[in-house]
Amino acid sequence: MREMTKGSNVALAALSENAGSVIVSLSWVSPTGEGDADVSVLLLDGNGKVRGDGDFYFYNNPVAADGSVQMLGKTPTESGDEDRISFDLTVVPERIDRIVVAASRYGGAGFGELEDLKVTLADGSGEALVGFAIEDAGAVSAIIFGELYRRGEEWKFRAVGQGYDTGLAGLATDFGVDIEDDAATDDAGTDDADANGTNADDTVVPVERPVPGLVPTPRPPADEATPVGETVPVGETVPKKPLRPRTAKKKVTVPKAPKKSLAENDSWRQARLFPASALKSDRDRETRATSVLLSVMAQVPEFGRRLTAAFGAPAGRMETFTEVSLPQGDTPRRPDGVIRVERAGKLWTALVETKTNGNALKSEQVQAYMDIAARRGYEAVITLSNDVALDGSPLVDVKVDGRRKHKVALWHLSWAEVAHQAQMLIRHEGVGDKAHAWLLLELLHYLRHDNSGCHGFQNMGAAWVPVRNGIDDETLCAGDPRALDVVESWERLVRQICLSLGGELGQKVLPVQRAKRGADPKERRSRLADQLCLDGRLSAELRIEGAPGVLAVNADLRTAKLRTSIDIPAPAQGYPLTWAKRLVRRLADAPADLHVETLVEGEPGGPRGTLERLRPEPADLLPKNPDTRITGFRLSLFKGMGSSRGNAESGFIRSVDDAVNRFHEGVVVRLETSLETSRA
Repeated sequence: MREMTKGSNVALAALSENAGSVIVSLSWVSPTGEGDADVSVLLLDGNGKVRGDGDFYFYNNPVAADGSVQMLGKTPTESGDEDRISFDLTVVPERIDRIVVAASRYGGAGFGELEDLKVTLADGSGEALVGFAIEDAGAVSAIIFGELYRRGEEWKFRAVGQGYDTGLAGLATDFGVDIEDDAATDDAGTDDADANGTNADDTVVPVERPVPGLVPTPRPPADEATPVGETVPVGETVPKKPLRPRTAKKKVTVPKAPKKSLAENDSWRQARLFPASALKSDRDRETRATSVLLSVMAQVPEFGRRLTAAFGAPAGRMETFTEVSLPQGDTPRRPDGVIRVERAGKLWTALVETKTNGNALKSEQVQAYMDIAARRGYEAVITLSNDVALDGSPLVDVKVDGRRKHKVALWHLSWAEVAHQAQMLIRHEGVGDKAHAWLLLELLHYLRHDNSGCHGFQNMGAAWVPVRNGIDDETLCAGDPRALDVVESWERLVRQICLSLGGELGQKVLPVQRAKRGADPKERRSRLADQLCLDGRLSAELRIEGAPGVLAVNADLRTAKLRTSIDIPAPAQGYPLTWAKRLVRRLADAPADLHVETLVEGEPGGPRGTLERLRPEPADLLPKNPDTRITGFRLSLFKGMGSSRGNAESGFIRSVDDAVNRFHEGVVVRLETSLETSRA
């Protein structure tokens, strides 16, 4: 990858033959694990202005109708996460000369509080082409990271790194976006929808997240605007200009509360579009799962696009195929599936290799499909299994022939990610019509069926039991490769829990990595493995959008105990006794066995007790010395750890999943609800 300096530029065609579609990634590191920023894109004409507010893309307007821009959201990385944006440069309107990629912070935060700000650009095969690191960002609240621009018939990329003190509002105004403050839009949001987000026809309208400091307002059409210098006749009114954009059509979402069943008794089972009960063998499960998934991808454009955009696929007509025979020597190869997308007469093709029921991908199979794809000019090979891919630890080892001019990208999907994307669409974001919502609901039911084999990561591996035994009898030594296997399995489990919880909530849930960006993933995992041998603990932190703090998960293999916790900072004003009483009131419906600990400056711990004991006496949380400074409170729940390595009822994976869900539902949700009530 070529590292760029501020102000430098490069022609994309000189770096790759697959530069017609590119993925731009913006990344940063928060030392506290909680800082974040929002990404935005502006399409500019020859005058350096947007043609209209529709040329401004952000999380409330993430996709261009022509497929030229699609914001893919956050993707977990080794040291945090990155925001990715897919650009199909072949369909960008001719009037667009420049594409600006920026990010902004909110709530008075500046980019100087973040570290390792960087933008990278990859081609359609996923190969990283250029990178640009921004040094000394300072207190600015918005930054232009880079821009794509035309020079004749080719596209170039420029490293910019320009900051704005006035935030997203100032940046957008400079480029011609009409804005107005948030207060004016609070009333406008009720024109067509009531407080519950429903219209008169009972269609669910997704609630729009307010843009911090910015609400774009669509310009009226030219033939409806009042020309300058003209007056409005007496008795007539100027048509009221909409106060906020409609960034999406009305969409159908599935209600969380199921309808009352008409079955006579519980033994009746509803007929399903994709039955799973008759599946008997692993081959049956793989064939059925592949066909079910690919058919739904082709029939529900929002879902198919969501899964393939990150792999460099264009936005176009999608067709999918199963059990395709492709010649290779004397014996033809039969990949589990093929995905083809047509856009402007061009085809994008990916071969699909599927595994279910915890079966591992085979390197020789994937290698053969990579070779076939290279010879036939296909763009990608997509593997799909219960496992979760990690940076620096590939699921399969394949060799790339450097002599071949055509490059083939290798991508991986986990069944957990497929279920996450389906749930996000049908439960939270909505799809185009009721039939599509029903198809996704049937797909989700199939993936969750006990017999489908598509339950995601569900086995801690062969090293799990020996490592636990070695910790118990204190024979596990630093450098033991089995400890490294357990650390990698733990990281896969944490990422899957983030996907599952995020799908339930409709919010971003990401693992927090406090290591410096750029650190080698293998070295980081080796250090964690040595630490596991030393203290017998596995730990992780989850950042949940909207939560008052970071959710910590600790598994103590010596005591077989799981601890889930969250740290709540002390209020900036008020008295400690008032803080304690308010906290106990906020936790009125939390589990009685919740442990509450006072965090004291300069000391390892302060007063603590269970919620059951503290409810009548919140003052027991206060230190005996009144001059001691309270910095916050730590809330914790403890749970016994499963012993087996798998996802059975007694398994470790199930116990961690249950512990996180119980803590979130019983504690974190109570804190969020009480915070919203106090703000109101």
